Amino acid sequence: MAVVCPSCGSSRVITRNLGRKLGGGTGFVAGSLSGMASTLGGATTGMTLGVVAGPVGLGVGALTGAVFGGLAGGAAGGVAGARFGAQLDRRVLDNYECCCCGHAFRPLA
Repeated sequence: MAVVCPSCGSSRVITRNLGRKLGGGTGFVAGSLSGMASTLGGATTGMTLGVVAGPVGLGVGALTGAVFGGLAGGAAGGVAGARFGAQLDRRVLDNYECCCCGHAFRPLA
């Protein structure tokens, strides 16, 4: 089904996906901060695994565990935020924009 601009009748319409972009970015930042806040668990695990390599392994293991905790939290938060933003695009925001007249709209059905 082709989406047609209600203002000018053009079929040259694009999706803006602002909610998904904003939700994904916000979720990534929030997830990263949450992951970094819980780095103690990741650092402890990294230190435990790094103890085999001695004192240098302890430090590298702790740092690696903390970074991995932040990245894992960021990925999970980004996915959740993008899904929420996609629902906002679909149900709330004017997600379509006409390339001819610039009118932003949401289809009726």
